[in-house]
Amino acid sequence: MNFINKLNAAWSGNDSLLCVGLDPDLARLPAHLRDRPDGIVEFCKAIIDATADLACAFKPQIAYFAALGAERQLEAICSYLRAKYPHIPLILDAKRGDIGATAHQYAREAFDRYGADAVTVNPYMGFDSVEPYMEWEDRGVIVLCRTSNAGGSDLQFLDAGGQPLYQHVARLVAEKWNKNGQCALVVGATFPEELAQVRKIIGDMPLLVPGIGAQGGDIAATVNAGRTAAGTGMMINSSRAILYAAAQDGEDFAAAARRVALETRDAINQYRR
Repeated sequence: MNFINKLNAAWSGNDSLLCVGLDPDLARLPAHLRDRPDGIVEFCKAIIDATADLACAFKPQIAYFAALGAERQLEAICSYLRAKYPHIPLILDAKRGDIGATAHQYAREAFDRYGADAVTVNPYMGFDSVEPYMEWEDRGVIVLCRTSNAGGSDLQFLDAGGQPLYQHVARLVAEKWNKNGQCALVVGATFPEELAQVRKIIGDMPLLVPGIGAQGGDIAATVNAGRTAAGTGMMINSSRAILYAAAQDGEDFAAAARRVALETRDAINQYRR
């Protein structure tokens, strides 16, 4: 099953557009896990088990693991997801962008080492830096388009032939780059008007939408701007608000994560029908 088929099945099977981000910050882990060599694995596995029936995707952010030298723990988490929840897409949030030969190695990292169903990439260096990921014809390539951070406007709003650069990127991906039919775009919830513009350009192509939860994006505005006619088309990511829902060393962290994930999934569903 390719990435898009798996995503469609997860949208339907879990009645969810919620993507759960896995960004393990060692300082915010429960005290009993911080000093354990497998603490990150145990934390993420508990979050996954608590939210798997509420999510359309899981998205580990590689920087949170690499900064701690915890790539082996990331491998273990990805293996756990593939073994226990193979029906839920695994997105490696890496935002890679480099020349073709190097991009091929990054693709091997994402798809062969970690077994990801999709990976986020940066289009700044053009199609030849993105094309190597498409050698894995069943895997998703999720291209940065209109990011959720304020500084994204420094470049993404530059004029590109009479349209903002982010719209040019959306057209390139939708009309030229999506050779395998497995592409998606990253568009932030913090900019619902731009989200609506991208949806008009790309049709039903999926969107990975960061920015709700800790970043403050409005759920109603996000869903109204980005959903498809079928009420799907989005992976709306929440990371910190779910991962760290429990009071520090207080409420059971997995139960708290499930509570917030359920609330978020249901809040999204209010506006997608």
